[in-house]
Amino acid sequence: MTNLLPRLFIRDYKNFENPTVRSAYGKLAGVVGIICNVLLFAAKLAIGLLSGSVSITADAVNNLSDASSSVVTLLGFKLAEKPADEDHPYGHARMEYLSGLAVAALILVIGVELVKSSVTKIIHPEPVAFSPALVVVLVLSMAVKLWMCHFNSSLGHRMDSDTLKATAADSRNDVITTGAVLLAAIVAQVTNLYIDGYAGLLVALFILWSGVGIAKDTMDPLLGLAPSPELVQQISDEIRGYDKVLGLHDLMVHDYGPGRRFASVHVEMDSQEDPLLCHDIIDDIEHDFLKKHRIQLVIHYDPVVTDDAELNEMRTLTEQVVKELDPRFSLHDFRMVRGPGHTNLVFDLVIPFELHEKRREIAHQVNDRIKAIDQKYNVVITFDH
Repeated sequence: MTNLLPRLFIRDYKNFENPTVRSAYGKLAGVVGIICNVLLFAAKLAIGLLSGSVSITADAVNNLSDASSSVVTLLGFKLAEKPADEDHPYGHARMEYLSGLAVAALILVIGVELVKSSVTKIIHPEPVAFSPALVVVLVLSMAVKLWMCHFNSSLGHRMDSDTLKATAADSRNDVITTGAVLLAAIVAQVTNLYIDGYAGLLVALFILWSGVGIAKDTMDPLLGLAPSPELVQQISDEIRGYDKVLGLHDLMVHDYGPGRRFASVHVEMDSQEDPLLCHDIIDDIEHDFLKKHRIQLVIHYDPVVTDDAELNEMRTLTEQVVKELDPRFSLHDFRMVRGPGHTNLVFDLVIPFELHEKRREIAHQVNDRIKAIDQKYNVVITFDH
């Protein structure tokens, strides 16, 4: 069923990088979620009202909230496919992240309400009616939610969608929730111990914990989450594979939503090369990244002096010095400014974020080690992170 539904309802369903196909997947997941959750809500509400179980009724309301979440997911993917306009030149793809955040908010609200009702049930316990219909409904609910978890998780991983992954996690949580409800009903039937309120409270706390985690996962890209090391390595390796490219630095990736990535980078080329040829290569790189990866790449051309023996020697020695201080350090934009009494070695030094407050100390250490090589050299460092 997980593979059949996309084949039936989504044209070109294997082209996950296409924003139109991505939106179709999101809308399909939303519709499936609405149908399944509304049916579960109706069945559980009926059983909950007949049995007098607050945990079953709360679980039914949780399914209704899941249906609302599916509506939000559906709207989020629909709005995310809107093209760029004058007010939003980078498009509307971040609406997918906002829909995921709205889902998290709904989960948290339901968790809080369930805490209130469960505490009331603990203070004033009441017997829970038990029937075969109750067991059948809850077991079928768990089966449906397991399938929904697999369905959304599969789509979420195919498209790398945090919203669908969050929806899958919510379905997984519902399986645990319903299992706790079923356990409470069985315990009450066998032992006459009314743990319905306690089960509801545990479920509520789990829902709150899950909601906080989902909120964090959806907020990270909105706040500007750093690109994955795998993506950075992929971009770097591909750029280095082009003819005439000697190196690169200052790679920055900006995420404006799935399929809406923008990046900028400095690419180093020999200063002796024809600048028109270098410009043509840069144009090719930018075009290839847009076509293959849907990344709008902007490249700054950095000409590098390669035929100055003294500069090459001091660049190598300086690289050794900074690596001895910390293997994580790296430098770029190395140049030499010669004067009558001294020579400045000017470069950018990349250090980890946690060493930001130690920049002055690091600069002194580098300068002292360079002067130990030759007193005529001074270092002028610009720090990068």
